[in-house]
Parts: sequence; structure tokens; C-alpha cells
Amino acid sequence: MRYDFDKQVDRTEELVDSLKWDIKPGELPMWVADMDFETVPEVQETIQKRASHGTFGYAIEPEGWSEAYVKWWKEHHHFQMQKENLIFATGAVPAISSMVRSLTNVAENVLIMTPVYNIFFNSILNNGRKVLESPMVYDGKAYHVDFEDLEKKMADPQTTLMILCNPHNPIGHIWPEEDLVRIAKLAKENHVVVISDEVHCDLVDPDKEYTAFASVSTEARENSITCLAPSKTFNLAGIQSAAVYVENPLLRQRVWRGLNTDEVAEGNAFAYEVAMAAFTYGWDWLTELRAYIYENKQFVTAFLRENLPELHLIPEDATYLLWVDISKVSDDGRKLAAYLRKETGLWVTGGDVYGGDGAKFLRINIATTRKNVADGMRRLKTGIAKYERPDITR
Repeated sequence: MRYDFDKQVDRTEELVDSLKWDIKPGELPMWVADMDFETVPEVQETIQKRASHGTFGYAIEPEGWSEAYVKWWKEHHHFQMQKENLIFATGAVPAISSMVRSLTNVAENVLIMTPVYNIFFNSILNNGRKVLESPMVYDGKAYHVDFEDLEKKMADPQTTLMILCNPHNPIGHIWPEEDLVRIAKLAKENHVVVISDEVHCDLVDPDKEYTAFASVSTEARENSITCLAPSKTFNLAGIQSAAVYVENPLLRQRVWRGLNTDEVAEGNAFAYEVAMAAFTYGWDWLTELRAYIYENKQFVTAFLRENLPELHLIPEDATYLLWVDISKVSDDGRKLAAYLRKETGLWVTGGDVYGGDGAKFLRINIATTRKNVADGMRRLKTGIAKYERPDITR
């Protein structure tokens, strides 16, 4: 391999100030969606070159910024965007929060299919809107959409917006095109605008592909907003660089006005150039990254099967986040996660924060070295054994 994903990068240093690695001695963080890998070398060079200039005043959007997005999605996701329909944003979450404010009124419903990315709840509740959950159906092995429930909740006149996670975090699901078409049709019929958060779209298993929501039908294209970013793909969340794509001109004007009113539509000195470098030079790096993460998944799958058969790993083909059914051990993921951290130093996320049936799950981030993944699994095994048998001497 050309890139060394086994390299242990020390992120505990004060110079880094890493949220993920702000830990106690001996702990292993496998929680927040943040990779431990160095980003694309050409991206690092772009940052270093820009930093060497020594001045960091206001930046303007260069012509190549939107073109880089358009080219990447056309070549790698078979979706032809128009560059004039792209709007810069400082992040997907700031953009979503802004759109909740600009596209809905106080006390209206914002629909989400749970369990889902927990910050969606914050973007809704912090802005005085109501969370309306449509829980997905879990059959003990995998999830599917409860379309009867989804249609009922979309038909509520108070429901005006839906936030879709595509691919889905935390269950790692790539939505089949027929599901997206059906969601788009229901949304259009019920006058519900769809925000599709697609920041995990590049992080799929080798030989897999996601489908952009806006690409599946006329209803989807004219009634949706897509959130895009290099942040998850290339480990660049701290650069604060994203985009929203809106084809409907009336909807785009409302989104553009909201983003600018909320002052989240202006990039910092690195935001544009870094995104351009990532989408221009990052494909080979991403190809190897996908293979490495997939091998991590295979390692965990085999480990759980051989050592922790009471845990069920939900089959997935996207993201580096594993959704683990712990219902045979505990019905309180938060409690179990806290126990694991206290007893073994393994820091994972209790699934209750994702709504739906998440309390019976853990979310585990495997975007780290194979050595760390193996260490994490050993800690998980030790912690589960102690949790099941509290009489064991600690």
C-alpha cells in the first residue's frame, strides 16, 4: 500500500487539542466520528503552503472550489451537479441548524428516522422545533424503514421538514434507490422539504456505492437540500469546510439567505483550498482507506463471532461506525458504555442518544489503526465478561 494507515499518530499532545483524545491515561477512545489517520499528503502540503504565507485575512471563494465538488460527484457518484447551485457552509451541522430556522416555524415538526445521528436532535430542539421520530423497524438482524409510520407522520400538517442521513449514521446503511424514491414521493405529496446529510457518502465498503438523494427523481431534485463535505472522508472536520446543494431556485434563495444571515457561509483562510486539494488528489488515498476500514470491520466481525457471540454486529456497508446490538447483555447502552470506560478504559458511545431503540446498542468507531482496534476488542471482551459477572475480582 502507498499510504500507511498503521502509523500511530500521537493525538494526545497539547499541540493538537483533540476532542477525541482528550482522555485519561490508559484510555482508548473509539467514540466520536473522527479518524486517527493522517490526511492526504497533498492536502497537508496545501495547508503548509497556505500557512507559510503568514497572512490570514478574509478569504473569497475561488472558481475552482465549486468545480472540485462537481467533478468529484460526477466521477465517483454518477451525479451531475451544477456549480451555481452549490453554497459554501462552515459545516453540515451549522448548515442544518440554519435551515431548520429558515425553512420551518417555531413548534413545527422536523421528522427524523431513528436511531440517527444525535446532533440532529440538537439542531431541532435548540431552535424551538419539535422532534418527530419515525423509528425504523429492527427485526433482530437488520433495519428497514417503516413506510406506513413515515407516511402517517409526513401527513401531519405540522410536519414541514425531514432530515435524512444518507448513508445512515449510526447503522451504516446505504439506502437502496427504491427507498429514496419512495421517501421523495411521500415528502413531495405532503409538502415536506428533505435535507439529506451525505457527509459519509465516500466512506463505503470497496465496490459499494451510495446514491445521492437528489439524483433519484424529479421530486427529490426539486424538493431537497444536500449537505456535502470533505470532512468525514478526509479527516478534515477541524477545517470547517462544507457545502449545500439546492437545485430548486426558490428553495435555494431561502437557504442562501439563512446561511448568510446566520454567518455560516464564509470560509476561513484554509477552507476552500483544502477542499479543492482533497477532491483533486484524494481518490487513491480514499481507495486504500476504504480497504483498510473494511479489513477492520472484518477483524471485528470475526472477533465478536469467536469471543462475544452474545453481541450482534448490524450488517453494514458504509461509514467506519459499528452499530452493535447488546440486548443480550444489557438494555442500557449508556450504562454499559460508562462501565466499559471505567473498568477497561474503552470509550465508546451508548446508543440511547440516537433515539429509537438505540438504548440497546453501542456505537464503536473503528477508523483507527489495526493495533488500536485489536486493543479495543480485547477491552470490550474483558468489560463484557466483568459486566456479566460482577463477582469477578477487579
